[in-house]
Amino acid sequence: MTTRFTKSTFPAVTATAIAGPAASILEWAAPIARWDEGVPLGNGLMGGLLWGGGQTLNLSLDRGDLWDIRVPDSLARMRSSTWSTLKELSVVGNIASICELVDVPFTNEPYPTKLPAGRLTIALAPGQELQRFGLDQRTAVGTATLSDGLLHVFYSAIEPVVMMRLVGAAAEPALCAPDSIRQLGYPPARHGKDGQSVWFIQDGADGLSYVVLVASRHGGTELALAITAACDGADPLALAKERTAKALDAGYDRLLADHVQWWKQFWSASGIRVPDSAIQGHYDLAQYFYGAASRRGAPPMPLQGVWTADEGDLPPWKGDYHNDLNTQLTYWAYLSAGHLSQGQSFLDFMWDLLPEHRRFARDFYQTPGAAVPGVMGLDGKPLGGWGQYSLSPTMGAWVAHTFYLHWRYTMDRRFLTERAIPYCSAIAQCLRALLRPGANGKLKLPLSSSPELHNNALEAWVQPNSNYDLALMRWLFEALGEMCAAAGATQAAQWKALSGQLDELAVAGAGLHAGALMVSPSEALQESHRHFSHLMAIHPLGTLTIEGSDRDRQVIAASLEQLEKLGIREWCGYSFAWMACLSARCGLGGLAARHLNTYLQVFVSPNGFHLNSDFKRILPEVRRKGRPFTLEGNFAAAQAVHEMLLQSWGGVVRVFPAMPATWTDAAFENLRAEGAWLVSARRVAGCTRWLRIAAEYGGRLRLRNPFAACQPQWNRQGVVRVSDNYECDLGPGETLEGGLADERKVPG
Repeated sequence: MTTRFTKSTFPAVTATAIAGPAASILEWAAPIARWDEGVPLGNGLMGGLLWGGGQTLNLSLDRGDLWDIRVPDSLARMRSSTWSTLKELSVVGNIASICELVDVPFTNEPYPTKLPAGRLTIALAPGQELQRFGLDQRTAVGTATLSDGLLHVFYSAIEPVVMMRLVGAAAEPALCAPDSIRQLGYPPARHGKDGQSVWFIQDGADGLSYVVLVASRHGGTELALAITAACDGADPLALAKERTAKALDAGYDRLLADHVQWWKQFWSASGIRVPDSAIQGHYDLAQYFYGAASRRGAPPMPLQGVWTADEGDLPPWKGDYHNDLNTQLTYWAYLSAGHLSQGQSFLDFMWDLLPEHRRFARDFYQTPGAAVPGVMGLDGKPLGGWGQYSLSPTMGAWVAHTFYLHWRYTMDRRFLTERAIPYCSAIAQCLRALLRPGANGKLKLPLSSSPELHNNALEAWVQPNSNYDLALMRWLFEALGEMCAAAGATQAAQWKALSGQLDELAVAGAGLHAGALMVSPSEALQESHRHFSHLMAIHPLGTLTIEGSDRDRQVIAASLEQLEKLGIREWCGYSFAWMACLSARCGLGGLAARHLNTYLQVFVSPNGFHLNSDFKRILPEVRRKGRPFTLEGNFAAAQAVHEMLLQSWGGVVRVFPAMPATWTDAAFENLRAEGAWLVSARRVAGCTRWLRIAAEYGGRLRLRNPFAACQPQWNRQGVVRVSDNYECDLGPGETLEGGLADERKVPG
């Protein structure tokens, strides 16, 4: 089974025709035999996968807030322990007791866990057979083509229902509760039927109860499905009946029109065109995943978004929120694409959990401020796991980076003062309270690690401080200084001074990888590793850049060379996507494209999902061969494309900063840059020919010269050349537009 992306067309004149996906229709031949290769549909709160073969059509069902958050005794013991206990056990080398305390609750207990919702099955009439499946990305409508009929299905972007229409056939729907929840000790689901409605009620523990109901009209040719839960504040069965009846009364066409309008607005935010059809197709699909799986007002995407596993078992890694990489990478790409509501789902979630994370800092770390568990459930509480990372206090600093970037890309002063500074300050307060002077007088954490090096072995605690911890803390204190200064707050100097009390990043002084960033002051990276935690300063933090000193450039070059020499044996799918980001940030567009294409060839399911391991068995040197489905690789790959087309760190906008030699033609529209600039540009025959930068916030625009030795023409006065940059002042709503004389498409 293969995915067919319609060949993208490249805009000949301006960038204004490229908002949205290059290829609208994706198609797959039937059968689709697995849930994780199904057609992905969703509306942020609910999700579904359309798949099947022969005369059986399946829609795997999910709802983002269905969680069993009971606390088994082993987890309760972990949550009642303290970081001091962890330190004491690590000092004496008692790794067995550490695993018993922290890892066993995660690996040996079935809950807390994300729950799948169940499955809708449609048995086709005799003579009907599935032939192919489709997805219209622009409208988020899935299709199943029958031998003599057609099913359309969409998850309404406006109403909490799923709508289906059968053309040339009628449906006999059946609902199945997930087999996997039997592991949780739940009673069997209670099935019911009433007229044209069928449903099941699944009762769980501690008041958990949810309903899946499907109702039909017009002889079974039009259907509506709802998933309701006790947390909706009403009788779930009555509410499901009400929602489906209302939807069927309004009719498929009416709900579809509103739904399509929502998606039209979503796609109008931005668009790109690159000449690599595989990268283009995956980029567009990742944007679609944002619209389908993340929505303000709904829980943000955990490991599998709104597509929890449907193969008779509970989701891998409990379908949880991993904050040592996964949640952060999942929300890397929303800012440049301008999908702010999708990213605010995560920001709102973490903000609402701040009281819980203040309690976690107080009770576990015994500090003021707030701490974020590296592995957590929907309620924000720690789930255990490898203690070196699941209980590392610096995970919250990486989450804080998301708050900082949201401010930098929007320049929203209210968000700065009411969300970004308070959140980042709370994380910083906890870290400051944990720091202690070392022998050299510099502040250090008593325990340090570098995810996920050495897995859960005793060696995973490294000499304080790892470059991972150092990079995050140095960035956090500097960023707080910047934010407080922008807000006129008096703490700016205090935070910046704290950064100076930390060690410099550890760099290897001799040996095979001299000059490369180390894991910690006592350990160089000696083996292939999937998580580039020691390189955080290069990307995503951007505190070590190719525009720094000669030594900075040497360190970056040596660090990337080291990764290449150590090989890819231990890499996962997201490793290739992150390496593409690292490469692009360093101006290595050809290397970025190579890693992206490997990622797409090896680690992507036919429906576009990131399966994280070499499930196709293409790369003999890669050790992992399973097919665990997680989403972070998809969004890291999309961010790599952004890094190739537009960068804006350090207060400078850079257009086409990391283009592969083969990408002679490219364009993008309304990609968002730091400073709240909306940037559009076109590249033809290897040369930037035209660009437009619109100011949402306004201020001094610094644009790295994208025109090489050519002299551009501008639509306004006051554009001056300052070294390698063009600079001008723009007020809110004003636009700078310019390009080469023979390509200029702006008024005089």
